[in-house]
Amino acid sequence: MNPTKTSLRLLSVGTLGVALTFGCLAAPASAVGPSPEPGNPAVQLDHLDRGLVAAGTSEGVFLSWRLLGHEATGSSATGLTGTDFNVYRDGQKLATVTDSTNYLDTSGTAASKYQVRAVVEGVELDESATATSWGGNFKDIPLRKPADGVTPAGQAYTYSANDASVADVDGDGQYEFIVKWDPNNSKDVSQVGYTGNTYVDTYKADGTLLHRIDLGVNVRSGAHYTQLLVNDFDGDGRAEMMMKTAPGTKSTNYNADGSVASQQFITLLQSDIEAGYASTDDYRMSAADYYQHVVEMFQGWSQHPEVKAGNWPATLEEAFGIAPEYQYPLSTSDAKALADYFMDVYAPSRSARNNLRAFEGFIVSGPEYLTVFEGATGKELKTVAYEPGRHDDGLMWGDYAMARIEPGNRVDRFLAGVAYLDGQKPAAVFARGYYTRTTLATYTWDGTNLSPAWNIDSGWAPMTNPFNDSPHGRDGTDPEYGKLTTQGFHSLSASDVDGDGRQEIVYGAATIDDDGSVLYSSFDTMPEGSATPGEEARLGHGDAMHVTDIDPNRPGKEIFTVHEGGTWAPYGYAMRDAGTGEVLFGAYSGKDTGRGMIGDVDPAVPGIENWAIGMQSADGTKLSTSQPGTNMSIKWAADMTTQIVNGSGDQTPTIDDWKRGRLLTAEGTRTNNGTKGTPSLVADVVGDWREEMLVRTADSTALRMYLSTEVTNHKLYTLMHDPQYRAEVARQNTTYNQPSYTDFYFASDMEFGDVPLRAAWLPGSVKALQHALEDLTESGDVTGPVASQLTENVRQAAKAVEDGDPEKAARTLERFVDFLAQQNGPDTVSDTARTVLDYNAGNILRAFGS
Repeated sequence: MNPTKTSLRLLSVGTLGVALTFGCLAAPASAVGPSPEPGNPAVQLDHLDRGLVAAGTSEGVFLSWRLLGHEATGSSATGLTGTDFNVYRDGQKLATVTDSTNYLDTSGTAASKYQVRAVVEGVELDESATATSWGGNFKDIPLRKPADGVTPAGQAYTYSANDASVADVDGDGQYEFIVKWDPNNSKDVSQVGYTGNTYVDTYKADGTLLHRIDLGVNVRSGAHYTQLLVNDFDGDGRAEMMMKTAPGTKSTNYNADGSVASQQFITLLQSDIEAGYASTDDYRMSAADYYQHVVEMFQGWSQHPEVKAGNWPATLEEAFGIAPEYQYPLSTSDAKALADYFMDVYAPSRSARNNLRAFEGFIVSGPEYLTVFEGATGKELKTVAYEPGRHDDGLMWGDYAMARIEPGNRVDRFLAGVAYLDGQKPAAVFARGYYTRTTLATYTWDGTNLSPAWNIDSGWAPMTNPFNDSPHGRDGTDPEYGKLTTQGFHSLSASDVDGDGRQEIVYGAATIDDDGSVLYSSFDTMPEGSATPGEEARLGHGDAMHVTDIDPNRPGKEIFTVHEGGTWAPYGYAMRDAGTGEVLFGAYSGKDTGRGMIGDVDPAVPGIENWAIGMQSADGTKLSTSQPGTNMSIKWAADMTTQIVNGSGDQTPTIDDWKRGRLLTAEGTRTNNGTKGTPSLVADVVGDWREEMLVRTADSTALRMYLSTEVTNHKLYTLMHDPQYRAEVARQNTTYNQPSYTDFYFASDMEFGDVPLRAAWLPGSVKALQHALEDLTESGDVTGPVASQLTENVRQAAKAVEDGDPEKAARTLERFVDFLAQQNGPDTVSDTARTVLDYNAGNILRAFGS
């Protein structure tokens, strides 16, 4: 058997890439979601292998592996049912596991080699790749730290690994690790100073660096600037990467030995080349540059559209509240005199923190792009203009209007996410703004074209004086989207909140329907003691948001949010109906309520608890005045409760249980993002349904992945085969990292019969069927003319999938099943071959609605 085929077979012949079908005949009717139309693939999810891992413990070797989505056909009191598993050590069968996807081998050693094989109706359908013990409960993925640097101001900086994501970039059914590197001078958008470049690396699990993207000097470093979207957007079984770029962004591809294979700047738009822009440009502003920028802004004051329309003061003196003195348009000397007054007198009078003479390191001009990169190589696939553009340095966005004058702040608030807007394929979502003007742009990628799905724009929040006003909470000028202003958070979520099979975008205190229309924007009455009692006001902006089925005793999903509007916001925290935006309960705080979290931290309390000011039950009943941490949650425990990741800055990260105390101390590692204290990633990366915690080592030489080794008797398909969870993992790194949640109620008291069993499509499934047939033909399990007929059928089906013709692929596979049923003359199809091929082809056909 040739090495390529052997490798593929060991990565799950028959199930590595089989179409993921969450619904089979045994599934309870109440749990089965919408079936796809005939010939029309259902929701596209990741094509994964068995994900077997082994970890050494004090009691032996702990094994953990994936139940794939199509393998769940029903439910029991403790989990999902369907496929069972035979566990092998060194080629000898140890056990058959039916109630979970983990096993503790008390006699295992560091030298033991393990496999698991899926069993259906007594027949072994596949065998996993071989796993040996990690030695402990973690695995290190070696990293290659970028070189240190020096800013134009002469300040030295160094790098540490920051946020991460996972995706299968090469189609082998295993996740690669995408790691963002932040310089130690990365900054919030409101903080002054130069930053080093941001880098984005892609690694194999063994630490092989596939490629590095250097975003260049024209993309500022900080949590608000760069979000990584890594997903299989075009359905070819290999993930792409999308992010905001600029002239100077460069991709480097590496050979297996670590040497550079190729290096390339991204392509500038032809209109930008004609305008004189180049990849070597540097648009970062020095303090002197910014002063000149203000002078030029003031010289053009009388021609500004808002001034000409009569919306803003006709003169800068009027805007600053001083006596008229100058003729307009301003001469250079007069513009400089007003710039001096603005910087040295007016700005400090508004706030002692305003020191515009020190304003440097920001990028407020030059092209902005959105680029699609090939996940496996880093090759640029497409670059388009980032929509919308910045327009200006924040003047129209309100960055000069508040007491804190912060050019480049509200204008450069970016978000990104993945959403199944059509219920089938992932779309990319990129956003700019949420305090005042609010915009979202959505795209689909077909392998060649980056096509806009829909764009929305609240319009500008009107101001009477851009240097002294409060634009937050005002409707934008757009009649349809105007009420979206000030509703966005530092993250977003994709969730089907109205039950139509297509995901909406929960944009903080507002939700955008899958077609780009406004589903709702939540308002409520200001309470007594607030700044404006009795008035209707937006729930407004906040830092933390959580969307899932929080209360199983009421229909639909809920959204828990915290709000920082203080005396101007009706709530400090609120629980609302995800489908309507109606507030179910909450509390006015009168202050910036910065952090909040949800989780099943007390299994004695029904539903999922929530906390921001003390802790409440899912229905709002007060439980405690104290509360767990709010950095990040993790599904770590055997009983399906929720645990909390604690530790920020130079503290050692821990995983803590509200009832049992400390479960893990991650010695030698660190979390990211300052006081936010978030791991690089929390996600179901390998093994069973529990989440792994990925944190950087203290010296950033490795990304360390921790695995829960607590034996569980609960059986659930990998969370990555839940559409909401997969989308949430893709957006977890966005700005203020938030946990990933499932589409269904996930807690210690969950009813497994309510777990959705829905049809879904895994790119690569037909290819996997092809490889299974090749192996069975080589082994002699399929012989005679029928082997050629089956081979030709599956080849045609694979070609139809590549051509984007699922209806033809389904018809061809139906013929495959018909041929499989025939056995004439010299034809031979063994019972094992018939079971394996029938099972795989049937799963694919169900995913096509056939």
